[in-house]
Amino acid sequence: MSNIPRFIEYAGAFEKAVESDDWSILEPFFSEDAVYEVGLALLGKERCDGRAELLTWFKQILDGFDRRFESRTLRLIEGPRESEDGVVSIRGAAVYTAPGVPEFVLELEERARFDGDRIVHLEDRFSEEMKQESEAFLAEYGEKLGIDLSFDD
Repeated sequence: MSNIPRFIEYAGAFEKAVESDDWSILEPFFSEDAVYEVGLALLGKERCDGRAELLTWFKQILDGFDRRFESRTLRLIEGPRESEDGVVSIRGAAVYTAPGVPEFVLELEERARFDGDRIVHLEDRFSEEMKQESEAFLAEYGEKLGIDLSFDD
């Protein structure tokens, strides 16, 4: 049985959590010991261990980064697709806009490994070029946007 429908359900629930700021709605999608590899160290954390830490970090990064922009639009580039071992992956982009700064496009590949209907390992992958572009954007515009990625755990 394919994990793609469950991944799509998770992605929809994630966007509802973004809108409502109720991150508990994502609990059914992750195992208690889920691991999230963030993939972009400049976002303040490289890895989350456990569902509770992961959900806390989702809120922190949305408040500390995404919500600092006027708009956030998602764009699907490729997928979803599923490998023989059941890992679902997509390539996409988040397009951020705010007055007084250029549009920022953050491209990534997201991969989710499931155990049953729960994600046990979530990983975001960024190209080296994307990492460099992100660092340059934040160095130039982060302060203007009020972005502070030094989170207290």
